Amino acid sequence: MIICKSEAELRYMREAGRIVAETHRLLKQAIRPGITTKELDGIAESYIRSQNALPSFKGYNQFPASICASVNNELVHGIPGSRKLNDGDIISIDIGAQYKGYHGDSAWTYGVGDVSEEVSRLLEVTEQSLYAGLAMVKADVRLFTVSHAIQQVIEAAGFSVVREYVGHGIGASLHEEPQIPNYGVPDRGPRLKPGMVLAIEPMVVIGERYVRTLEDNWTVVTVDNTWCAHFEHTVAVTENGCEIFTQSREQAG
Repeated sequence: MIICKSEAELRYMREAGRIVAETHRLLKQAIRPGITTKELDGIAESYIRSQNALPSFKGYNQFPASICASVNNELVHGIPGSRKLNDGDIISIDIGAQYKGYHGDSAWTYGVGDVSEEVSRLLEVTEQSLYAGLAMVKADVRLFTVSHAIQQVIEAAGFSVVREYVGHGIGASLHEEPQIPNYGVPDRGPRLKPGMVLAIEPMVVIGERYVRTLEDNWTVVTVDNTWCAHFEHTVAVTENGCEIFTQSREQAG
């Protein structure tokens, strides 16, 4: 069942989204060659807790950290640790915050220092695909119209859409119905209604779309070791579009 949120619930989710967006802003400022992913995790957890919120991911199915930090060929669910970032790397940081029982969730992929032209294009296309999907979100649109818009941007650029991992509804639970693939046939799927809150998150690979999970049972990597990107916003469906809860003032400007 897809849950439509009340105005009171949406207020809590806006605040959770603001906390997530501000955490991203702080981490973007901190990313540099030589910093460890564990240091980034510490910055994120400290800020989230300072806002009277909880890190959504810490302890979720026994995940050991507050953020997912996935580097280069790692797609999602990377566990922060002693790994130092190098010039030219990319890092996908997925952040969740729970405020008064409600979650916000956003991922962004950042370049570290100077990245290659191909990798820069990967980041641009993945971000563009996210906003192409968001542009389709409004009341009465069928869900897979959003999925199709994302897929079109990615494949037109010559990149691959990961199919094993999808976006999701979000609210009092971190993962709710519906599942939101990043590919699909337009005008199919459930109709969107005002008050639905969705975490829309394209995951894109330079090479083949296939992925596997490492022995830590969390980190997902590409099978062909090509690099990948992940962008995500939490949004609420409105009559005429969507409200982005996890957008920073910088992104909105």
